Amino acid sequence: MAAAGVGRRFGLALAPLLSVVWTGAVHAVEVDRERVWALLAKPGHVALMRHADAPGTGDPAGFRIGDCTTQRNLGERGREQSRSLGADFRRRAVPVALVLTSQWCRTRETAELMALAPIEDEPTALNSFFGRPGERDAATAALRRRLAALPADAGLVVMVTHQVNITALTGVFPASGEMLVLKRDDQGGFMTVGRLPPP
Repeated sequence: MAAAGVGRRFGLALAPLLSVVWTGAVHAVEVDRERVWALLAKPGHVALMRHADAPGTGDPAGFRIGDCTTQRNLGERGREQSRSLGADFRRRAVPVALVLTSQWCRTRETAELMALAPIEDEPTALNSFFGRPGERDAATAALRRRLAALPADAGLVVMVTHQVNITALTGVFPASGEMLVLKRDDQGGFMTVGRLPPP
Protein backbone atom coordinates (compact mmCIF):
# COMPACT_ATOMS: atom_id res chain seq x y z
CA MET A 1 0.00 0.00 0.00
CA ALA A 2 2.81 2.41 0.94
CA ALA A 3 4.65 1.74 -2.32
CA ALA A 4 1.46 2.32 -4.29
CA GLY A 5 0.93 5.62 -2.49
CA VAL A 6 4.47 6.72 -3.33
CA GLY A 7 3.88 5.77 -6.94
CA ARG A 8 0.70 7.81 -7.10
CA ARG A 9 2.41 10.83 -5.54
CA PHE A 10 5.35 10.44 -7.95
CA GLY A 11 2.97 10.31 -10.90
CA LEU A 12 1.16 13.43 -9.74
CA ALA A 13 4.46 15.23 -9.31
CA LEU A 14 5.35 14.45 -12.92
CA ALA A 15 1.97 15.47 -14.31
CA PRO A 16 2.89 19.14 -14.99
CA LEU A 17 5.93 17.99 -16.97
CA LEU A 18 4.02 15.74 -19.36
CA SER A 19 1.68 16.63 -22.19
CA VAL A 20 -0.37 14.42 -24.46
CA VAL A 21 0.63 15.25 -28.00
CA TRP A 22 -2.12 15.24 -30.61
CA THR A 23 -0.81 11.97 -32.03
CA GLY A 24 -1.30 10.30 -28.63
CA ALA A 25 2.41 10.12 -27.71
CA VAL A 26 3.69 11.54 -24.43
CA HIS A 27 6.62 13.95 -24.31
CA ALA A 28 8.39 15.90 -21.61
CA VAL A 29 7.36 19.56 -21.51
CA GLU A 30 9.95 22.18 -20.56
CA VAL A 31 8.95 24.35 -17.61
CA ASP A 32 12.23 26.11 -16.79
CA ARG A 33 11.65 29.76 -17.70
CA GLU A 34 15.02 30.36 -19.34
CA ARG A 35 14.80 27.20 -21.46
CA VAL A 36 11.25 28.05 -22.50
CA TRP A 37 12.38 31.50 -23.64
CA ALA A 38 15.16 29.81 -25.61
CA LEU A 39 12.56 27.63 -27.34
CA LEU A 40 10.51 30.67 -28.30
CA ALA A 41 13.54 32.14 -30.06
CA LYS A 42 14.01 29.04 -32.25
CA PRO A 43 12.34 28.60 -35.66
CA GLY A 44 9.41 26.21 -35.96
CA HIS A 45 7.65 27.19 -32.74
CA VAL A 46 4.31 28.87 -32.02
CA ALA A 47 3.20 30.52 -28.78
CA LEU A 48 -0.37 29.66 -27.74
CA MET A 49 -1.48 31.96 -24.93
CA ARG A 50 -4.49 32.28 -22.66
CA HIS A 51 -5.53 35.91 -22.34
CA ALA A 52 -4.22 37.70 -19.25
CA ASP A 53 -6.13 37.89 -15.97
CA ALA A 54 -9.79 38.87 -16.33
CA PRO A 55 -11.69 38.54 -13.05
CA GLY A 56 -14.67 36.20 -13.14
CA THR A 57 -15.74 33.32 -15.39
CA GLY A 58 -17.34 33.34 -18.81
CA ASP A 59 -19.23 36.45 -19.89
CA PRO A 60 -22.40 38.23 -18.73
CA ALA A 61 -25.66 37.06 -20.27
CA GLY A 62 -26.32 38.81 -23.56
CA PHE A 63 -22.70 39.83 -24.17
CA ARG A 64 -21.84 40.95 -27.69
CA ILE A 65 -18.68 40.57 -29.74
CA GLY A 66 -17.36 44.04 -30.51
CA ASP A 67 -18.95 45.65 -27.45
CA CYS A 68 -16.44 45.52 -24.61
CA THR A 69 -18.96 47.00 -22.15
CA THR A 70 -20.95 43.74 -22.34
CA GLN A 71 -17.99 41.40 -21.78
CA ARG A 72 -15.71 40.22 -19.00
CA ASN A 73 -12.55 42.23 -19.47
CA LEU A 74 -8.99 42.39 -18.21
CA GLY A 75 -8.45 43.69 -14.70
CA GLU A 76 -5.45 45.79 -13.73
CA ARG A 77 -3.47 42.64 -12.90
CA GLY A 78 -4.14 41.32 -16.40
CA ARG A 79 -3.07 44.58 -17.98
CA GLU A 80 0.15 44.52 -16.00
CA GLN A 81 0.75 40.86 -16.97
CA SER A 82 0.36 41.81 -20.65
CA ARG A 83 2.74 44.77 -20.45
CA SER A 84 5.28 42.72 -18.50
CA LEU A 85 5.20 39.84 -20.98
CA GLY A 86 5.68 42.20 -23.90
CA ALA A 87 8.62 43.79 -22.12
CA ASP A 88 10.13 40.33 -21.57
CA PHE A 89 9.93 39.58 -25.30
CA ARG A 90 11.71 42.84 -26.10
CA ARG A 91 14.32 42.52 -23.35
CA ARG A 92 15.20 39.02 -24.57
CA ALA A 93 15.13 40.12 -28.22
CA VAL A 94 12.66 37.38 -29.19
CA PRO A 95 11.13 38.64 -32.46
CA VAL A 96 7.43 38.09 -33.15
CA ALA A 97 6.13 38.13 -36.72
CA LEU A 98 2.39 38.18 -36.04
CA VAL A 99 -0.13 38.09 -33.20
CA LEU A 100 -3.48 36.36 -33.81
CA THR A 101 -6.36 36.80 -31.36
CA SER A 102 -9.94 35.82 -30.79
CA GLN A 103 -12.50 38.59 -31.17
CA TRP A 104 -13.10 38.93 -27.42
CA CYS A 105 -11.96 42.23 -25.94
CA ARG A 106 -9.83 40.56 -23.26
CA THR A 107 -7.75 38.68 -25.85
CA ARG A 108 -7.32 41.70 -28.10
CA GLU A 109 -6.39 43.95 -25.17
CA THR A 110 -3.82 41.35 -24.04
CA ALA A 111 -2.29 41.45 -27.52
CA GLU A 112 -2.40 45.24 -27.77
CA LEU A 113 -0.72 45.77 -24.41
CA MET A 114 2.05 43.28 -25.25
CA ALA A 115 2.73 45.43 -28.35
CA LEU A 116 4.78 42.79 -30.15
CA ALA A 117 3.71 42.77 -33.79
CA PRO A 118 0.75 43.39 -36.09
CA ILE A 119 -2.49 41.96 -34.64
CA GLU A 120 -5.13 40.09 -36.62
CA ASP A 121 -8.45 38.59 -35.54
CA GLU A 122 -8.69 34.83 -36.00
CA PRO A 123 -12.32 34.10 -35.05
CA THR A 124 -12.77 30.61 -36.52
CA ALA A 125 -9.74 29.13 -34.78
CA LEU A 126 -9.48 31.22 -31.61
CA ASN A 127 -12.94 32.44 -30.55
CA SER A 128 -14.17 30.93 -27.28
CA PHE A 129 -16.79 28.19 -27.20
CA PHE A 130 -17.23 28.43 -23.41
CA GLY A 131 -20.82 27.47 -22.55
CA ARG A 132 -21.28 25.94 -26.04
CA PRO A 133 -19.61 22.51 -25.80
CA GLY A 134 -21.20 21.43 -29.07
CA GLU A 135 -18.79 23.76 -30.88
CA ARG A 136 -15.70 22.21 -29.31
CA ASP A 137 -14.77 19.75 -32.07
CA ALA A 138 -15.26 22.21 -34.92
CA ALA A 139 -13.29 24.94 -33.12
CA THR A 140 -10.44 22.56 -32.30
CA ALA A 141 -10.29 21.29 -35.88
CA ALA A 142 -10.16 24.90 -37.08
CA LEU A 143 -7.28 25.65 -34.72
CA ARG A 144 -5.37 22.61 -35.95
CA ARG A 145 -5.87 23.72 -39.54
CA ARG A 146 -4.73 27.25 -38.76
CA LEU A 147 -1.59 25.99 -37.07
CA ALA A 148 -0.83 23.65 -39.97
CA ALA A 149 -1.24 26.55 -42.42
CA LEU A 150 1.40 28.71 -40.73
CA PRO A 151 4.52 28.88 -42.94
CA ALA A 152 7.44 27.14 -41.29
CA ASP A 153 9.69 30.13 -42.01
CA ALA A 154 7.21 32.86 -41.03
CA GLY A 155 8.81 33.66 -37.68
CA LEU A 156 7.20 33.34 -34.27
CA VAL A 157 3.42 33.65 -34.22
CA VAL A 158 1.67 34.36 -30.91
CA MET A 159 -1.96 33.18 -30.71
CA VAL A 160 -4.03 34.70 -27.89
CA THR A 161 -7.13 32.68 -27.07
CA HIS A 162 -9.12 31.14 -24.21
CA GLN A 163 -8.69 28.33 -21.69
CA VAL A 164 -11.30 26.07 -23.31
CA ASN A 165 -9.63 26.30 -26.72
CA ILE A 166 -6.18 25.52 -25.33
CA THR A 167 -7.39 22.65 -23.16
CA ALA A 168 -9.36 21.08 -26.01
CA LEU A 169 -6.27 21.14 -28.23
CA THR A 170 -3.51 20.20 -25.80
CA GLY A 171 -5.06 18.75 -22.63
CA VAL A 172 -3.38 21.54 -20.62
CA PHE A 173 -5.47 23.80 -18.34
CA PRO A 174 -3.47 27.05 -18.56
CA ALA A 175 -3.47 29.85 -16.02
CA SER A 176 -4.56 33.31 -17.14
CA GLY A 177 -1.60 34.84 -18.97
CA GLU A 178 0.17 31.48 -19.38
CA MET A 179 1.84 30.68 -22.68
CA LEU A 180 2.32 27.23 -24.18
CA VAL A 181 5.10 26.66 -26.71
CA LEU A 182 4.16 24.40 -29.61
CA LYS A 183 6.70 22.85 -31.96
CA ARG A 184 6.10 21.72 -35.52
CA ASP A 185 6.65 17.97 -35.93
CA ASP A 186 7.81 15.97 -38.94
CA GLN A 187 4.23 15.32 -40.07
CA GLY A 188 3.32 19.00 -40.22
CA GLY A 189 1.43 19.00 -36.92
CA PHE A 190 2.45 20.50 -33.58
CA MET A 191 3.18 19.23 -30.09
CA THR A 192 3.45 21.03 -26.75
CA VAL A 193 7.10 21.39 -25.73
CA GLY A 194 7.07 24.21 -23.15
CA ARG A 195 4.97 26.13 -20.65
CA LEU A 196 5.70 29.70 -19.62
CA PRO A 197 3.78 30.71 -16.49
CA PRO A 198 2.26 34.20 -16.32
CA PRO A 199 4.50 37.08 -15.22
